Amino acid sequence: MKENEAIPELPKQEVGAKTDIEASETLLDAAEARQFYQEARQRFLDVNRWHDLTGLMTASFQITDENGNDVNRPIQVRDHFKIDIPGPGNSTGDGYDWVQVERIEEKVDEELDSESIIMTVRPAHNPTTAKEDIAHFFSDDATSNFMLMREKNHITAGVHGRNEVPNTGETGSLLDKARNAIVGTTALLGFSNAQWSTLVNAWLGKK
Repeated sequence: MKENEAIPELPKQEVGAKTDIEASETLLDAAEARQFYQEARQRFLDVNRWHDLTGLMTASFQITDENGNDVNRPIQVRDHFKIDIPGPGNSTGDGYDWVQVERIEEKVDEELDSESIIMTVRPAHNPTTAKEDIAHFFSDDATSNFMLMREKNHITAGVHGRNEVPNTGETGSLLDKARNAIVGTTALLGFSNAQWSTLVNAWLGKK
C-alpha cells in the first residue's frame, strides 16, 4: 500500500508531556469535502481571528513579523504569535507569551485524494527587545503543531503539543519562573485542552 504523502509528520516526543486534541467531520462526498476543507483552511490560517472563534476567557493571538510588529496578512514562516492568555502576564514578553513559526507545510496526494496543512510554532524570545530569554510558559523544547487534513470525504483538525516542559530554567526573572511554573503546570494538567478543543471544532465550523 502506498504511504499517504499528505499526512504531515509531527516532531518526536522526547521530554515532558504531550497534547493531542482533534475534531473531525465527514461530508457526503469528496467534492463537498474539498470545498469544506478550503473554508476550514482559511479559518486555520487566520490566526488573528482565532480568539473570535473561541470566545471570552480564552487566549487571544496576534500575528507579528519577526521583529514583533503587528501584521494583518497571511501567516509566514519566521512570524511570531503574540499570545495574551487569561491571568498573569509574562514580564519578559511585556505581558505576552511569544512563539515563532518554524514550519508551514502543505501536502497533496492526488492518488489517494488527500491533502493537509501543518503549522509548527516554538516558544521564542520577545522580538521587540534585545533579551534572549524565552518569553513563554513552556521552554523552547516544546512545539505546538496545528494541523488540518482531508482524506477523501473525511476532514480532521488537530492541535498536537510535543515536549511540553514548564519554562523554569536559568533565564527570566524569579517572578516569571514562578508564573511559568504555575501556568505551565496548569496547561499540563489539561486546562488548556478546552480552548484547543473549541478551536479545532471552530476550524470545522462547529460552535
